[in-house]
Amino acid sequence: MILLAALTGVAMAAGALLLADGLTFRPRRPVARTAPRVPADVRRRAGLAVALGGFGLLLTRWPVAAVALAGLGWFVPDLFSGRAARERITARTEAVASWTEMLRDTMSGAHGLEEAIITTAEIAPQPIRAEVAALTVRVEREPLASALRAFADDLAHPSGDLVVTALTLAAEGAVGDLNELLGTLALSAREEAAMQLRVDAARARVRTAVRVIAGVTAATALGLILLNRSYLDVYGSVVGQLVLAAVAAMWAGALWWLGRMSRFLAPERFLASAPEEAA
Repeated sequence: MILLAALTGVAMAAGALLLADGLTFRPRRPVARTAPRVPADVRRRAGLAVALGGFGLLLTRWPVAAVALAGLGWFVPDLFSGRAARERITARTEAVASWTEMLRDTMSGAHGLEEAIITTAEIAPQPIRAEVAALTVRVEREPLASALRAFADDLAHPSGDLVVTALTLAAEGAVGDLNELLGTLALSAREEAAMQLRVDAARARVRTAVRVIAGVTAATALGLILLNRSYLDVYGSVVGQLVLAAVAAMWAGALWWLGRMSRFLAPERFLASAPEEAA
């Protein structure tokens, strides 16, 4: 009984201490939380999806129409734009070729590899000038191999991976004639840019067809809703909504397939970092 009483007293004292500690006011340190950065393209697509979906729901009162228009809003940049993105990809390919030729010519003047990279930073082509400038800073602070790998991640370009691989092997002494290799890679990059232009011109008719089909279909549906709403009353029931969902799904699948046929599929990178490594 004496031992039990002692244990009970100790437990009560510990409980009182814990209660006092919990009631004591202690200012908490603010925890810095960095919100995840949403890409501008995602924000633009989400805004268009919400706007068109809300417009469809307000106009028709049909949830399927709202969802279909929201999906159309998400893919509007792919259907009615994309030319600037294609031109940017081609310009970056040509810029990689030009910078590779600059490296070759600079190294022909008895410059080392690191010195040639630093020398070409200020005259690098505009589409990749920021990446080359970042490489110059890394070269002065890090080993050349790790700086080149980070440069490849910044470029995120298949031709850039080839150039980075050649420069890395040259830094390790595994390349006999780097100037000839750089010239070959520059020629290959220019041929790739020319091929992109030819493919883009050949698929222009498909992209035009996608825009015409999407525009005419949307205009027809909007005209029926505004001018002859009674013709569409059959879609107001549950069965009508299911039929409308099937029609919208087939329409979206056809547009997606046509859009996929009109896109240029670039070769995959072989120096791409794994997600955990990039993080």
